[in-house]
Formats: sequence, structure tokens, C-alpha cells
Amino acid sequence: MPLTPLVALDVEELRQVSAGTLSHYDQAAQSFWLGTRDHDVSQNVDALLRNLPEPGPAAILDFGCGPGRDLITFRDLGHEAIGLDGSERFVAMAREHSGCEVLHQDFLNLALPAERFDGVFANATLFHVPSQELGQVLDALWGGLKSGGVLFSSNPHGPNREGWSGDRYACYLDLPTWQGVMADAGFALVEHYYRPTGKPRHLQPWLASVWRKGRG
Repeated sequence: MPLTPLVALDVEELRQVSAGTLSHYDQAAQSFWLGTRDHDVSQNVDALLRNLPEPGPAAILDFGCGPGRDLITFRDLGHEAIGLDGSERFVAMAREHSGCEVLHQDFLNLALPAERFDGVFANATLFHVPSQELGQVLDALWGGLKSGGVLFSSNPHGPNREGWSGDRYACYLDLPTWQGVMADAGFALVEHYYRPTGKPRHLQPWLASVWRKGRG
């Protein structure tokens, strides 16, 4: 059964969600790059790569690529890395830092090529999508993946609530709810874990999970 939206938003409210969140990242782009470029997300990168359907170089969509940190990682590992972000400043920075193709698309208005990617890396991005729009966003990602392709996601988890967090919009779902959303979109769970590793659950704010594209 599809997720009942936690908050019902009209067209203007959705526009404000997108515009407000992207404005935040546009304005904070340089400080965001300086503050995150050295973050170690190798555990997440490895989780995606070890579950790719085929060995060897893969086409990977870095969904919400920001200034390009992980694009550089995938590129240097020999993969075809393609970025996507809604922030104009992030797109320009990611292109400059990585030299990779970077798509400038709003998450709520995606136009992805069909069955183009072996993997999607959605690290700390999908939680910005309002619950009522998650289905269509995941449908677009499902359609962009090749048969057997995988989607990695890492989101801050929470008690199924959403709304503004400062000047960014955020949706905090627990594992059962996230599993239901992904299953409705045609994905099968491969593995999941909480981050940072080795800490009590209340000190692990991030839920990471890997999903394989099933049949439509």
C-alpha cells in the first residue's frame, strides 16, 4: 500500500519546498564543500559497488551530487560517473571539481534516460523529498536503472515526521516505513545498516540501505 503522506502539500507549497531548500544550498555551497569534502563515506560507496549487477566499470548516477566529492571517487575508481543536483551552484562546482557530466534537475521534476544506469548513489539526499512526492521520485530512479541495477540511499531516520528544518525541508522515516516505500516503488532490499558504525543506535542518526531493481 502506498505511503499516506505525512504532510499534504499543494502546488505552491511544493514550489516553496524546492525553492527554499535549493536556495539554502546555493547560498552555502562553498562552506558546504569545505565542510564535507573530507567526509569518509567509503562504507557507503563500498555498499553500492559490491552489489552492482556486473563487474567492471559501471554507469553510476550520483543523485544529489553536491559539489562533486563522490563523483571524484567513482571517477577515480574507473566508473562512468554522472552527477545530478538541483542547486545551480553545486552543479557548476561538481562539473569543475570532477570533470564529469552533471545534470541540473530538480528532484521533483526529474527527466532521466531510461535504463541508463547500473547504480544510483543517493547519499544524504532523498530525505529532502516530501513524503507525498517520494513515489514519483523513486519511480523515476527505478526507470533510470538497468535491469538488476541497484540504488543506495542514506537518510537520517526518525519517527515518520516531516517539515522544515531551518531553511531546508526534511522527511525522517523509520526503517519499516522506508522499506514499504521502496517496495511499493519496485525495489527489493539487499542490505541495510546504521551509521556511524560501532555506536549505540541513539547515536546512529543515519540509515543506509541498498536496493535492487525488481520487475515492473
